[in-house]
Amino acid sequence: MSATVLSGRELAADLRADAARRAAKGDPPRLAVVTATADESSAWYVRSIAGAAGKAGIACDVVDLGPDAPVETIRRRLAELGADDAVHGVILQTPLPGGATLANLALAIPPGKDVDGAAPLSLGRLMAGLPAFAPATAEAVVALLDRHGVDPAGRRVVVVGRSTVVGKPLSQLLLARNATVTVAHSRTADLAAVTAEADILVAAAGRIGLITPDHVKPGAVVVDVGTNPTPDGGLAGDVDPAVAGRAGALSPVPGGVGPVTTALLLQHTVKAAGR
Repeated sequence: MSATVLSGRELAADLRADAARRAAKGDPPRLAVVTATADESSAWYVRSIAGAAGKAGIACDVVDLGPDAPVETIRRRLAELGADDAVHGVILQTPLPGGATLANLALAIPPGKDVDGAAPLSLGRLMAGLPAFAPATAEAVVALLDRHGVDPAGRRVVVVGRSTVVGKPLSQLLLARNATVTVAHSRTADLAAVTAEADILVAAAGRIGLITPDHVKPGAVVVDVGTNPTPDGGLAGDVDPAVAGRAGALSPVPGGVGPVTTALLLQHTVKAAGR
C-alpha cells in the first residue's frame, strides 16, 4: 500500500489567486514581517512570504532588527507598526533573541493586525469561539484536510506537539469541527500507543523522523507539519518517509502544509485590510 499524497500546492495556488483578486480591488494591502534572528530556515520562510505577497499584489516589508536586538527594541517596533494605518498585518517571526518570548512580544500587535494569530488575545478569542485570526499553520492543516475530503467530525485525532503556533490552536480548530482530540508530545509516555489509535495524526513536534510506522494506525491520515532544516539545505518533516507504506494518506514535506500556510497569511492580510 502506498499512501495518497495530500499535496498543498494546488490549494495554495487557489488561495493566492483569491487573495490577489481581492487585493486588486483597492490600494495594495501591506504586511510587515519583523525578524530578529540569524536562523537560515527562518530567513527562507520570510523570503517565501515576501515573494508570495509580491506576486499577489500585497506589499511586504521585512523589518530585520538583527539577532542581538533588545527585547524593548522589538516591542517598540511592533507597537509602531501596529499604530501605522498604512500597515494592515504584522508578523513577528521566530526564533527570537534570548530573553524574548513570542507570547510576551506579540501583545504589542493589535488583534486586527495579528494575521498569524500569535498574540494571547487572539488565541483566547479562538478558544472562546470568537472572531480572530487563527495561527496560519494550524489553519492550514484543517484547510488541507478539507481540500482532500477528510472530515474530522466524529473521528479520533491525535496532535503531536503543544506549541501555541500549531498544537494548541489546532486542537481548538479541530474541536470546533467535532473531532475528538488528544494533544500529545515528545514526553508522552508510550507515544506510539497513543498515536496508533488516531484516525487522523498530525505531527507538529519539530523533531525529524519522530513518527515512525509503529506510531501509525494502518490506513490513518497523517499530516506532517515539520519543517526541520537538513545539512544539505533542504527540509525534513517530523514523519519518517517509511510511514507512506502504512498510512492511508500523508502530506509531503515540502509541498504539504507549508505553501498553504503562506497563502493563508496573504488571505488574512487582505481581510485585515478590509478588502
